[in-house]
Amino acid sequence: MKVAQGHLREAIKVCQEAVQLAEAQGEPVLRGAADLYTGLCELSLAQNDLEAAKAHLLRSQELGEDAALPRWSYRWYLAQAGVKAAEGNLDDALDALDEAERQYVRGPVPDVRTLAALKARLWVQQGRLANAQNWADGQGLSVDDDLSYLHEFDHITLVRLLIARYRHGQEENYLQAAAALLERLRQAAEAGGRMGSVLEILVQQAMAAEAQGHIAEALVPLEQAMAWGEPEGCIRTFVDAGPPLAKLLARMKAEGRRQKAYVSQLLVAFGMGKVIQPSAASVQPLVEPLSERELEVCSW
Repeated sequence: MKVAQGHLREAIKVCQEAVQLAEAQGEPVLRGAADLYTGLCELSLAQNDLEAAKAHLLRSQELGEDAALPRWSYRWYLAQAGVKAAEGNLDDALDALDEAERQYVRGPVPDVRTLAALKARLWVQQGRLANAQNWADGQGLSVDDDLSYLHEFDHITLVRLLIARYRHGQEENYLQAAAALLERLRQAAEAGGRMGSVLEILVQQAMAAEAQGHIAEALVPLEQAMAWGEPEGCIRTFVDAGPPLAKLLARMKAEGRRQKAYVSQLLVAFGMGKVIQPSAASVQPLVEPLSERELEVCSW
């Protein structure tokens, strides 16, 4: 609930307090403790603390099934996929999602972040747009769908696909459809108090504008996203947007805009001033290379 509301730090605090209570019980460790560490892994990833994420994942594995709830194995592989993706090992991340699928156990609460959508996001990052489009078609997703929280993650994933397809083929209709859906998604998420979704939607609105070369327009939703993300320590939502977002951050720093410390923190997460190069399979090239001035700013 806290994650959906965008309260990342509160979510971490809840998990940490629960872990302390569970560990204080001594041996045998209470059931559910392993799941708490899996949750801490995912929350640490959101703040881009990869070492902490891996440590929590290892601790969860050490506790194992004796200290776990029925869906633990499934969730553990989901968390491992997140770690692998953050390390840039997308094939390994997909393998982990395949194993998660084999370990899947239906729970009492609907899965709002579906495994299939997680795979589609990785395919988009890899440039395997046909695979991602097959997923969207198989789910019957459309930009004209009625919106609901249960399918919000799916629809944001569809937006990522549409923007990638525009970058790949420069077909205007893809970007128009993405922009229209994003605005509807933003209104629905804001009305529902789901600031976690609003943050990602704002970032994607920035990406849609940047894809057309509308840099000044892209900075408006990006600054709004950062205003919410900075107090919560959100990093991965920005980094996962890829090299185009690094270009926008460099522009922000060059112009001396607000949130200077956060801009620098995000640039460090992109590689501490190293030239941001998309992978060979990426379909998200920069609209234009970083200028010498922007590269200089990244190295500050």
